[in-house]
Amino acid sequence: MRLHLLGICGTFMGGAAALARELGHDVEGSDANVYPPMSDQLEALGITLRQGYRAEHLQPAPDLTIVGNAMKRGLPVIEYLLDERLPYISGPQWLGENVLAARDTLIVAGTHGKTTTSSLLAHLLEQAGLQPGFLIGGVPGNFEGSARLGGPEPARAAEAPFVIEADEYDTAFFDKRSKFVHYRPRIAILNNLEYDHADIFPDVAAIQRQFHHLVRIVPGNGRLIVNAEDARLAEVLDMGCWTPVETFGIDAGHWRARLLTDDGSRFEVRRGDAVLGAIDWPLLGRHNVMNALAALAAATAQGCDPVALLPAFSAFANVKRRMETIAEIDGVHVYDDFAHHPTAIATTLAGLRAKVGDARIVVALEPRSNSMRQGAHAEALAPSLADADQVVFLQRPNLPWDAVKVTSALQGRGHVAPSVDALLEALRFGVRRGDRVVFMSNGGFENAPRRFAQMLRAHPPMGGDAP
Repeated sequence: MRLHLLGICGTFMGGAAALARELGHDVEGSDANVYPPMSDQLEALGITLRQGYRAEHLQPAPDLTIVGNAMKRGLPVIEYLLDERLPYISGPQWLGENVLAARDTLIVAGTHGKTTTSSLLAHLLEQAGLQPGFLIGGVPGNFEGSARLGGPEPARAAEAPFVIEADEYDTAFFDKRSKFVHYRPRIAILNNLEYDHADIFPDVAAIQRQFHHLVRIVPGNGRLIVNAEDARLAEVLDMGCWTPVETFGIDAGHWRARLLTDDGSRFEVRRGDAVLGAIDWPLLGRHNVMNALAALAAATAQGCDPVALLPAFSAFANVKRRMETIAEIDGVHVYDDFAHHPTAIATTLAGLRAKVGDARIVVALEPRSNSMRQGAHAEALAPSLADADQVVFLQRPNLPWDAVKVTSALQGRGHVAPSVDALLEALRFGVRRGDRVVFMSNGGFENAPRRFAQMLRAHPPMGGDAP
């Protein structure tokens, strides 16, 4: 079958394209921006990519067009698709019907931690010998790509479990349900629930309703793995629950952790009253300890021995752009991080603070998500940056709200830059030896972390040694 994917270079659609190619389909696609790394991954699979959303990209007509959720009415390719009555389907629905229908599907849902937890869960199942398939919205460090069918061979893929990062964002312009309702999981991790996606959800109650739609479709012989410390998830379960629930948390839950180091790099795992053992691993922060508990509980629900899996955590390589170390130059450590919500920002910086002690932390922040651009999180941003010694906030001319409301609340620790070039220059003049510089954005940030590393190589830190 010849398939055309619209929005093919997005993390979900690119993964779906790779799975379709592995299933033997002839796959091609279009995107507004065809660029690496996804374009390189897809072209290596023999997938033809076209720039833009032009009607002629569907000429001659494919057997089926798979529509990504970035598509909108008014785009020439969408108007042509509808006018010509060509067959089409959303990406999540195609995945649910063609990849997940006959499999044990394990999903990871929540406002934060989906990519890390999905990658970790796939890693644990792999270490247990289950050869899982997966689709992850990032580049997992323990695997070659962001998606695979799994199993010993494509014809036997249904024998293996499948792990998917389950987004609550809407499915397509013609299907406003959350993506995850198409996945029909047997095991579902509900990691956390906060207000986000201000462009499509009016309030947190609207997100809770979508999460309850998910709860409604997990079978009675499946499992819900739920954050015991999240009151909003408890409210979702109170709407009705028909599936056994296991909870996790540091201070409460069936699965618990006792931190053995302040930065969360070593902790003890308990299940009920039983101590299972200790985990030593490269990740930091309380939030990642929670992600670890969730993944271990889900792998156990899939039939794995949790004690046997504990050593696997030390070999876990996190997803790209999750506190990814870019460089260490003249004593300055440069990190690239995906955090784009106040809670994620706060927990990431708290983990780093616990690791580095009194060393200065400098944050470069791009407000790029829809919620950030609309100012939905403006009031919470300054408190989320409490562990930062200096913050440079990127305020592009098209940002519809004034970032000074954030930087002024930082009481001398915050500065605004109108462009990435200006932001990098401010960092170059302000950074000292020993500083930890964290770039935070859910977008490309004009390659700012690597550009800054190049600047440091050419020009040593100008601020002298950090106190």
